[in-house]
Amino acid sequence: MLTHTDLKKGVRIILDGQPCEILEANSMKKAQRRPVVQSKIKNLITGNVLERNFQQGEVFEEAELLKLKAKFLYSHREHYFFCEEENPSKRFDLVLEQIGEQAKFLRPNLPVEALIFEEKIISIILPIKIEMKVTEAPPGVQGDRAQGGTKAVTVESGAIVNVPLFVEEGDIIEINTDTGEYVKRVE
Repeated sequence: MLTHTDLKKGVRIILDGQPCEILEANSMKKAQRRPVVQSKIKNLITGNVLERNFQQGEVFEEAELLKLKAKFLYSHREHYFFCEEENPSKRFDLVLEQIGEQAKFLRPNLPVEALIFEEKIISIILPIKIEMKVTEAPPGVQGDRAQGGTKAVTVESGAIVNVPLFVEEGDIIEINTDTGEYVKRVE
């Protein structure tokens, strides 16, 4: 059992019978009152994000989630199809709501981890950093600025990422899938 002090980013708990992941947790204490943990929670089955406050003394059951190595195959009308890495004949699909913002970084044959709760696949986890090829890049215009400039480019999955001006079409860049930001250009 977990208490309100164990609630930190990335911790998975069972809330109202469904597995949830803590996205943010801030402890707050007002004068003469008990401490309260303000948190943002993502329901791993529906993908809904909600804000909730937890009081001192509340206890939670830790969500037991199994992980399965899988790879992305293709998408069709907001359905995303995957297969097990060891057994490609075992396939499963998830809808956009279950995957969330990470769906824009999926490309064919990308290895992912599937989360299993009560023998049912509920969501996926992408690698934190992935490499993608830049398919469209407008020319970078040097201007009068104090910091380095950025421009928006399109990568092979169709996602738009802000990158430095020196990145060109055909370059391979590394992207952080949690934040959706450019990390570096791969040589």
